[in-house]
Amino acid sequence: MESSLGFLLVLAIIIFSAKAAGYLSIRLHQPAVLGELLVGLILGPTMINLFGLETFSHGHVQEAVFYLAEAGVIFLMFLAGLEIDISEMRKLGKTAVVTAALGVAVTVSLGTTVALAFNFSAVSAVFVGLILTATSVSIAAQTLIELGLVRTSVGLVLLTAAVADDIIVLFLLSSAVALTAPAAGNGPAAVIVIVLRMVLYLAGAVLIGALAFPRLVRRIAALPISEGLIAAVVVVTLLYAWAAEAIGGMAAITGAFLAGLLFSTTPLRKTIAEGTHTITYGLLVPIFFISIGLKANARALGRDDLAFTLAIVAVAIIGKIVGCGLGARLSGLSNRQALRVGIGMVSRGEVQLIAASIGLRMGVIPDTVFATMVIVVLVTALLTPALLRAAFQQKERA
Repeated sequence: MESSLGFLLVLAIIIFSAKAAGYLSIRLHQPAVLGELLVGLILGPTMINLFGLETFSHGHVQEAVFYLAEAGVIFLMFLAGLEIDISEMRKLGKTAVVTAALGVAVTVSLGTTVALAFNFSAVSAVFVGLILTATSVSIAAQTLIELGLVRTSVGLVLLTAAVADDIIVLFLLSSAVALTAPAAGNGPAAVIVIVLRMVLYLAGAVLIGALAFPRLVRRIAALPISEGLIAAVVVVTLLYAWAAEAIGGMAAITGAFLAGLLFSTTPLRKTIAEGTHTITYGLLVPIFFISIGLKANARALGRDDLAFTLAIVAVAIIGKIVGCGLGARLSGLSNRQALRVGIGMVSRGEVQLIAASIGLRMGVIPDTVFATMVIVVLVTALLTPALLRAAFQQKERA
């Protein structure tokens, strides 16, 4: 009973704090997500350490909150996909892939070089570079949604490139795991399996969505079931997210984003958006953004780790702005557009933490590097919304 009461109270605190901080952030002419991230840092182990308090230390309160946070990022990405016009997205697909690829290449190179300079082994240094390059599409998506810029050319390139970035990074990371742990992954042969899993999932998910979703929404909407359509959309989104990781070996958010894209082509897109928006932004998304700060503990880093952390944070920012900006510029975007894309790709999030957890579990990175990566997630998540807003002061609308 104590754990359930603690869970109810912590949810009330988190949601209220997120909305209050978001309101204050907007009053200061900043995106709401910036305030939510900051208050998460205040509530986390860096300052208050909410889950260290006696009231919330019983049962599985912390675990339950983080599970809800994972659901929050899944439905945030679903709504981001639902906002996009696929026909416009196709036109910018090549630009997005080039942008993502160059961003990955530059960041991996810089991250590996910095790790080698701090006396990491070659394998550990490569893992540091790979972990560092995973962009958080969710932070950029939330900021673009707030600014009303999802359907601009820059917004479309940015979101598509962020998804492509995650796919590239997860493929490289999975390949690195297979090659460095041949007993578990059968070495080079496992790389072929990884590619086949990704292709199988993407092809199957797109085919099912294109053929079944339009008829599915019409039939379910006609049934005498309370919120039957929204319930069906939630189920399908969760299944797509699950299958992305379980079958495709990709991040669950990739599956959720793909589900949103496919539902955006259905005749009831507006009804779906209205139905899923309330639960997503009223409950799940605030928990997700607060949870980033709740995981960060700046006090875990000692003085000896400070130089490495500062260098890695600098690489995280410079690598994406330079690499992704250059890719966008070479693909035909203007200098200003390329800069906006580069800034939007700076934020890191759930995929980087997943990658860092894998490296930690394999023993190729120490605990201090994991703590550094959490700090990178927090710093870049805080910087990106403010920088994007500044870069979009002269809005380009579709």
